[in-house]
Amino acid sequence: MTTHALKDLINMTRALGEPAMDYVIIGEGNTSMRIDEDSFYVKASGRQMHNIGEDGFVAVRLAPMLAMLDDPPQTLTEQKALTNAAKLDAADLRSPSIEVSFHAMLLHDCDVRFIGHTHPTAINQIMCSEHASDFASKRRFPDEVVLCGPQSALTPYADPGLPLALKMRERVREYMAQYDEAPKLILLENHGMIALGDSPAEILNITAMAVKAARIQLGALLTGAPAYLPDEEVWHLYRRPDEIYRRNLFVHNRTNS
Repeated sequence: MTTHALKDLINMTRALGEPAMDYVIIGEGNTSMRIDEDSFYVKASGRQMHNIGEDGFVAVRLAPMLAMLDDPPQTLTEQKALTNAAKLDAADLRSPSIEVSFHAMLLHDCDVRFIGHTHPTAINQIMCSEHASDFASKRRFPDEVVLCGPQSALTPYADPGLPLALKMRERVREYMAQYDEAPKLILLENHGMIALGDSPAEILNITAMAVKAARIQLGALLTGAPAYLPDEEVWHLYRRPDEIYRRNLFVHNRTNS
């Protein structure tokens, strides 16, 4: 029987995988959701997002995945064995996404309920260029600040799976030490993006706004040098009480303005 929460994850994943959005194609991307303090759902390996159903997700225990990050196995065979042993249902033949380790780390370290990892073409046009750092560290317009945060955590390219999770953990912890909060948006060089949030609506909104920002950046680069918001204006916007109010509304509603 599909729970209400799992339905939310299914619907969010399908929305991110909608072909017209150009966020992912074929088997790209993955999503996750906290079940409780000890476990989470993550997309099964090889499943397409746009038509995913209940059987497209695997329930995984959190503690073994975090332990694997603290004491990485020496071989891929050992890593796979430890990951399969972390499944709640030992008889489940499905494999969790190759990115299950970073989902575990982000759900735990950043204390969020939902994660959406996609590879939007507009984002990757920048992530596969020399402009990735500027795109992550600067902001172009107010609602980008409101939804995506004052900056994004930028992760250098690493081999998908555990190597990426380890590099990402390093960058996320640096971000949290600097800003005293988790990032809302993680950008991955030569790879894609990750939205972190407490509801499906927040994940969808962050993803949509990040893609809009990427399109604006690409257009600005075509017409000349991009004009960025000054840092003091970014922080003014991010801390404004009325913008905080709007941001909290956006967590639960995709259409409020």
